[in-house]
Amino acid sequence: MSLPMPRGFEKPYAAFLFDMDGTILNSIRAAERVWSDWARRQGLDVATFLPKMHGSRGIDTITRLNLPGVDPEHESKLVTEAEIADVSDVVAIPGAATFLSSLPPDRWAIVTSSPLRLAHRRLEAAGLPVPRFMVTAEDVKVGKPDPQCYILGAERLGVSTQDCLVFEDVAAGITAGEAAGADVMVITATHHQKMETPHPTLSSYDEISVRMSSDHRMLIVPNAA
Repeated sequence: MSLPMPRGFEKPYAAFLFDMDGTILNSIRAAERVWSDWARRQGLDVATFLPKMHGSRGIDTITRLNLPGVDPEHESKLVTEAEIADVSDVVAIPGAATFLSSLPPDRWAIVTSSPLRLAHRRLEAAGLPVPRFMVTAEDVKVGKPDPQCYILGAERLGVSTQDCLVFEDVAAGITAGEAAGADVMVITATHHQKMETPHPTLSSYDEISVRMSSDHRMLIVPNAA
């Protein structure tokens, strides 16, 4: 017997746009190791800094700090190389591999703040499929929370953002999805505290499946408990 979907999931979508870190894979331990080392080298308070680095491009994170004598482009490249070298704790969000593999290849994309090489490295480490379409840090002039990444993702799939469902986990990405005009689903698998959000939430992809509608759109349906 099918269960009623939470508010916001009655709508069929032309395409899905997925953030990567924290949304389809968990890279928190690896990312925080690398960024903690970087923050200590800059004389920053690590505990204060770490919550501010999730969900944004590295260059944007460093630029916002406005540190004297620090070149954000150079430093972000160093951080990226360190992150590429450290993927030992990168794992898929529960159910993500099966869910992504069930989608038509031309109907979903990854839209991430990570550079392309790092995205490929983490997807491989997590055992997740590399999509046909991807938007990475190099593809945009301004990162999340600016919406241009999700607008570009929809364009590459040949659909309107209004016909897309964005999967996100942090405020910057949620804001980007909203500003792009897409619907948003918040993935809470890596959250330690409950996030207050008007959007529907999902803790595991094991909870849902996709059904194709009569007009070939994707409809999210809950799996029976």
